[in-house]
Amino acid sequence: MNIWPRNTSIENGEIYIAGISAQDLAKEFGTPAFIIDEDDFRSRIQEFRSALDITFGNENSGIFYAGKAFLSVQIAKWLAEEGVGLDVCSGGELAVAIAAKFPANRIEVHGNNKSAAEIRSAIEIGVYVIVADSLHEIERIEDIAKQLGKKQAILLRLTPGIEAHTHEFIATAHEDVKFGFSIASGAAAIATKKALDATHIELRGFHCHIGSQIFDSNGFDIAAQRVIEFMAEMKAVHAIEFPDLDLGGGFGIAYVASDTPQSIDSVINRMHEIVLGECKKHGLAIPHLSIEPGRAIAGPSTVTLYEVGTTKEVNLDGGQRRNYISVDGGMSDNIRPALYGAQYSVQLANRTSTSPLTSSRVVGKHCESGDIIIREVELPSDVKPGDILAIPATGAYGRSMASNYNHQPRPPVIAVRNGQARVILRRENAADLLNLEVNS
Repeated sequence: MNIWPRNTSIENGEIYIAGISAQDLAKEFGTPAFIIDEDDFRSRIQEFRSALDITFGNENSGIFYAGKAFLSVQIAKWLAEEGVGLDVCSGGELAVAIAAKFPANRIEVHGNNKSAAEIRSAIEIGVYVIVADSLHEIERIEDIAKQLGKKQAILLRLTPGIEAHTHEFIATAHEDVKFGFSIASGAAAIATKKALDATHIELRGFHCHIGSQIFDSNGFDIAAQRVIEFMAEMKAVHAIEFPDLDLGGGFGIAYVASDTPQSIDSVINRMHEIVLGECKKHGLAIPHLSIEPGRAIAGPSTVTLYEVGTTKEVNLDGGQRRNYISVDGGMSDNIRPALYGAQYSVQLANRTSTSPLTSSRVVGKHCESGDIIIREVELPSDVKPGDILAIPATGAYGRSMASNYNHQPRPPVIAVRNGQARVILRRENAADLLNLEVNS
C-alpha cells in the first residue's frame, strides 16, 4: 500500500515531493515542517466527487470536507475552488471559513455543544445546515433564528447503535457516547417532533457518523439501514419524507504498508447499493446523500519532515539493543501516537545508507517518556544528527491537534506543487508564544 503523497519520488536515497527534495525543503523552511502536496489533496476531492456523481448523480449528492482534520484559509480556498462543502465544528473553524470567503451556503455546522454565539454567527451568515446534537441545541437554534427573523435548516444527528471497529476514542455511534440522539431509546423520535414543532427551524433530515479510521463497510451498512428505517418510521408518523441524509465520514487511510483501506470507488458503490436497497424496501425516495471525508483527503497528502538531534543505544532484556533517535518535534505536532497508539511509517529522507538496519525508536524532544512518534521500526544504524527523517500520512490531526507543550512553536505548513513551494501557515515564534501574556 502506497503511504506517500502521489507526487513523491526517491532519487539516490533522497525523497522528493512535487519535485522538491526533502533536504531543500528542510533547508529553506526549517524543521519540523508539514509538507502538503496540493495536487494530491485536490485529486482526492475530485475522486470522491467523481464516485458520487457516477453513483448518485451530481444533483443528488454532496461532499462536506471535515475541517477538523486540517483547516486553514488556503485549504478553505482550495475546497471552494473544487466546488465542495465544508463541515466546521467550532466558532474558530467557522471564522477560518469566513476569512477565506467560503460560500456560506456550502457550510455545515457540527459539534455536540455549540454555544449561542456560534449558532448566532452561523445563522447570521446563512450556513446551509446546522447539525443539532441535543434538545437544548434545537431550542437555541429556534430562539436565535426567531430573533434574527430567519428559518434555519437543520439535520438531527442520530446514534444508530454501531460498535465501529476502531479505537474507542474515535468511535462515535454506539449508545454510550456523547454524540447525537439514540434511535433505540426513542430520543431521536422525540427530537424529530420537537424540531418539526419549531416555527423557525426546517428539519431537512438526519445525520450519523460511526467513527474514524474505519476499514470495513459493515458499520456503514448497518448505520445506513437503521437511519433509513428511522426515516421511514418518521414518515409514517408525521407524513413527511425528509430530503437529506448525511452518512458522515470515517474512511480509513494507510499509515503503514500493511494497512488496507477500501478504495473510494468501492466505498461509494457499496453506500449506493445499501441506500438504494433500503429506500426501495421502505418505499422512500432516494434522499440527497452527503458524506464528510476529512482524513481521507488531507491525511495522505502531507509528510512531516524532522531533523535528527541525537541518537543513543540502550540495552534491552535478552542482550538486544535499541537505537533511540530524537527529532526536533514530537507530541506537540503529532499527538496521535500518544493519544491513540497510532502507528506511522518513517524513512531516512536526505541520503542513501548502506549500513545494516537496526531496531530503532523515533522519539520527540518533549519532557515526557510517552513522547514517542514511532515505537518500533528498523532504520539504518548510521542515522546521525543532521539527518532528515520523513513521516508520511500526517495531514490529518497533526497540525490541527498541535499544541505548544513545553512552549514549542507549532510548525509551518508548506504547500508544494510542480516544483514550487510556498508557506500557507507560517512557523510560530517566541513572540507568538508570549503574545497572550498580560503584564500586571
